[in-house]
Amino acid sequence: MTQSNIASAASLSSTGSQSPDATRPGRLGLWVMLSGTFLVVLDFFIVNVALPSMQRELRASAGTLQLVVAGYGLATAAGLITGGRLGDLFGRRRMFMLGLLLFTLASAACGLAPNAELLVAARVLQGLAGALLQPQVLAMIGLAYTGEDRARAFAAYGLTLGLGATLGQLVGGLLIHADLAGLGWRSCFLINVPIGLLALTLAPRVIAPLANSGNSRLDLAGMLLVAAGSAAVVLPLVEGREQGWPLWSWLCLAAALPLLAAFAHQQRRLAVRGGAPLVAPVLLANGRFGMGLLTTLAFYVGNASLYFVLALYLQQGLALDPLSSGIVFTALAAGFFATSMMGARLARRFGGKPPIALGALVLAAGHALQFVNVAVWPGHSHLVACMVPLLLVEGAGLGMVMAPLVSTVLAGLPPQHAGVASGVISMVQQASNALGVALIGILFYGRLGDAPDAGAYASAFGVALLYLTVSALLVAVLHRRGSRAMPARS
Repeated sequence: MTQSNIASAASLSSTGSQSPDATRPGRLGLWVMLSGTFLVVLDFFIVNVALPSMQRELRASAGTLQLVVAGYGLATAAGLITGGRLGDLFGRRRMFMLGLLLFTLASAACGLAPNAELLVAARVLQGLAGALLQPQVLAMIGLAYTGEDRARAFAAYGLTLGLGATLGQLVGGLLIHADLAGLGWRSCFLINVPIGLLALTLAPRVIAPLANSGNSRLDLAGMLLVAAGSAAVVLPLVEGREQGWPLWSWLCLAAALPLLAAFAHQQRRLAVRGGAPLVAPVLLANGRFGMGLLTTLAFYVGNASLYFVLALYLQQGLALDPLSSGIVFTALAAGFFATSMMGARLARRFGGKPPIALGALVLAAGHALQFVNVAVWPGHSHLVACMVPLLLVEGAGLGMVMAPLVSTVLAGLPPQHAGVASGVISMVQQASNALGVALIGILFYGRLGDAPDAGAYASAFGVALLYLTVSALLVAVLHRRGSRAMPARS
């Protein structure tokens, strides 16, 4: 994130009555808070490199593999705003520690799952725990820091998001290659246990309890409606293709729109009655914020899906082992960090605004060139060597968009809405990740067929790259339109 945008987002996130000087944690306290964010983000992406191993050992179907990823993201998305409200009611540190404890236990359940069905169930529980844990981190940073300290803390938060996303594949590859105690892919989940326990031990010592507003109420009806509407979209997209699009999948998709419309109506009615809706209707009336949400959706439906299909193609299409696959992913991480660390310099060059649209075009160009590469060298030994520099380009585009996107969407919002707006953006991110995996799974597995060879994998990956190119181009278009949109008066 650029420093100016971080400062804007941070100032918006500051609520509460405590003096930050009295509650500011030291460096260790910040690390403990960010460890929670790191685990939640890492566990969305670390599984990608482990998917082929899981499929072989658990004899899982392609749809089940998608649920391992999408179920986690969907559960996190459905619970994020509710998790933030629980922090308001019962205290941020308390809910952070409870979420971390539940996440650690759910991680152990994932690592010990005897079959694919229990793994998916444990992943959903892990996602719900992450939804309780993650909102507290941003809130605690906003409450505990001021000025330059807050800007640095938010910069560390943004870097943590990138670390979790881009290094997940390498960490997973190293763990599977090491095969600690013969655990294989299970170590990708079990590694969370010692980290979680250490953070739980340190948290009450290095994080001060922060005042909660105490005036929020849980919108249970809104929570159930948005969860049901989200599941009605993602679940049939994940399972419908594999089951031949049965009647229930079409009924679910048909029910999604009425459920989401009912959610919007319920939120408006609750706001009129003076209640506390999950999503304040006035936020969606803000033109820039609404376009920012659409831009966020367009970006994240192509984010997790990239990691998903790339990991499958490298291991199943090109027969790389998990460690080699993880090493290839480091090119993506290197490009990401290069542009992320240059964020402030790039923003100054473009008149103080982060070049999100340019980054989306760079990302689209990387995907398009990768498509040409796969078409020219399908299954050839030169393919991976040519993939690496193109992954650097794709990573550079990701860094130019991902790092400043959230703070750019938040900039200019009235301070009283910033906390809820942050939760809405986080919800859209996670829901879009899950939706993207479901959509790209339809394209990838639909093109792959029932008896895939190297050529079929190359063709399926090529179709996925076209989808990713369109997604990136849509980000550029929406961001340009959003930058011209006038915010509604509040």
